Amino acid sequence: MIFETVIGVEVHAQLRTNSKMFCGCGTTFGMSANSQTCPVCLGLPGSLPVINRMAVEMAVRAGLALNCTITASNRFARKNYFYPDLPKGYQISQYEAPICEHGWIEIRDGGEIKRIRIRRAHLEEDAGKNIHETGTSGSRVDLNRAGTPLLEIVTEPDMHSADEVVAYLKGLRDILMYLDVCDGNMDEGSFRCEPNLSLRPSGQKEFGTKVELKNINSFKYVKDAVEYEIKRQTKVLNEGGKIRQETRLWNIERGETAVMRSKEEAHDYRYFPDPDLVPLKLDEAWINGFRASQPELPAVRTTRFVSDYGLPEYDATILTASKGMADYFEVCVERFPQPKTVSNWVMGELMRELNNSGTDISASPVAPERLVSLLQMVDKGTISLKVAREIFPELYSSGKAPEQIVQEKGLTQVSDEGALEKIIEEVLSKNPGQVAQFKVGKQQVLGFLVGQVMKTSGGKANPGKVNELLRKKLG
Repeated sequence: MIFETVIGVEVHAQLRTNSKMFCGCGTTFGMSANSQTCPVCLGLPGSLPVINRMAVEMAVRAGLALNCTITASNRFARKNYFYPDLPKGYQISQYEAPICEHGWIEIRDGGEIKRIRIRRAHLEEDAGKNIHETGTSGSRVDLNRAGTPLLEIVTEPDMHSADEVVAYLKGLRDILMYLDVCDGNMDEGSFRCEPNLSLRPSGQKEFGTKVELKNINSFKYVKDAVEYEIKRQTKVLNEGGKIRQETRLWNIERGETAVMRSKEEAHDYRYFPDPDLVPLKLDEAWINGFRASQPELPAVRTTRFVSDYGLPEYDATILTASKGMADYFEVCVERFPQPKTVSNWVMGELMRELNNSGTDISASPVAPERLVSLLQMVDKGTISLKVAREIFPELYSSGKAPEQIVQEKGLTQVSDEGALEKIIEEVLSKNPGQVAQFKVGKQQVLGFLVGQVMKTSGGKANPGKVNELLRKKLG
């Protein structure tokens, strides 16, 4: 039987606030266990929560970027369940009145644009973290993360493949990072995704039984987990079995999903309005202030890079995926108005060194001004393109200016016609056979002769000048 895959995605994006959602404790990652806690996030009797204004602002900005309707009157609810890392026995979240609803973003998959609808985006607090150490008889709980502000973003079931899921997640992450409301760090749990996947016979309108996937911390594992689950469910259904509604973990080592627990329904959580928090009233003028100050988002910037700079769409998409990379590119182009040349260097030499050293573009040792200086030296014929590429790793690692490296290594390109003519005459006298071949019409011999001149000059000869002078000499 042929099945259609139906996928919706939940994302928990940790907001980049300095303090937690309902108390003043810090949110710095990696601090010693339980060092960032207080009576509120520990759930001690008598402690009362206070809403973090910055978290609300970030949620509004994100909602606007996701084309959502911002709910002027929204409220917090208690989501009741018991788990060791949830000290209160409930999580403060939003249910009936989320802060953002009915939005969408567009993704590109297979050359086509597709709109993914966003059902809701709501504020909530994170739980703590259970620590299970191998070789010990028990587990420990670190509550540093308890109370950290999250924006949970829930799509409609609009995706039908692993590639679409990855494209959506990358697009969403780029938007949140452009807004600086989330750092997008999947390894640290700042951007957590949970695909909800079901299969149904092709042509059927009713949805199949939904399975939620958890414990996925990279785009590669998202793709692997979704593709595995599609195959698993297809096999079960084709063999006459039934899919159970459950939450499954992705096991990286085994490359398969495994049952974690049965999947709850909303009524299982017994939501009710939190009596300690008054409804949140957002002024329309306040919301419009954020609407007017929204930055240029990745999709718009990509289109502009294609139209204004004449870049291929591939280049524009890569450069604008990171706001820092896009800003770096534009600073370079402002000083060296050859967009494609700049694009090649940023996407090639610079990105290779950044990736090798695990460095973000914001901390690049090669400032835009340094890269521009190097490109200007090539453009003026001071050094060859080959030399520029060879010295770039040193430019990256040493902190020296390109002019200093070139001078220290004696790599200045020879363009003086008198000096080049002496080298050319020497090469021609040593290769009379090739000269004779060229004169009877074998043009390809010219490349050999240029190479010999470059070799004799130690790679310092200006190739353009060499070509020009050789043709004159050979007639």
